[in-house]
Amino acid sequence: MTGDELIELVDEAGRAVGTTGKLAAHQPPGRLHRAVSVFLLDGRDRLLLQRRALGKYHSGGLWSNTCCSHPRAGERPAEAAARRVVEELGVPGHGLRQVGTVTYRVADPVSGLVEHEFNHLFTGRVLAEPRPDPGEIAECAFVALPDLERMQAAGGFTAWFPVVLRAATPALAGRP
Repeated sequence: MTGDELIELVDEAGRAVGTTGKLAAHQPPGRLHRAVSVFLLDGRDRLLLQRRALGKYHSGGLWSNTCCSHPRAGERPAEAAARRVVEELGVPGHGLRQVGTVTYRVADPVSGLVEHEFNHLFTGRVLAEPRPDPGEIAECAFVALPDLERMQAAGGFTAWFPVVLRAATPALAGRP
């Protein structure tokens, strides 16, 4: 997705109120917009994490959830989640299901861009070895959920990851 692609602005209840360019939505102070975050587990219940490509417009080189993106204006969140998993990872997410939403505002300390998102959370399974798009993902790792806390303590994660992980943890504990 390019910085000028239109995404959907929403109100606090998640109702569409307009559109704007993706980069414009992230300019301080940040405009509330729709997003998706995907969490895929492998057959051993390890979470697939991605380290964002260094060339990303913000948070490059940082670890984050399996896939995070924005639906195009008028696109349903479930469609966007399924589309972006394939585009970023080169494999489908199996059994994708929405497990909730979370709203937050966090700033990227390096770029100053703001994530003010009404984020739809999805869980599912990954059944094949990822083939990441190098323009999106620098590397992938499968991490056991109990090891995530230690990994996060070492740093190097996107500003939104702790928020979306906390919101998705009950569904992940139930194993999608």
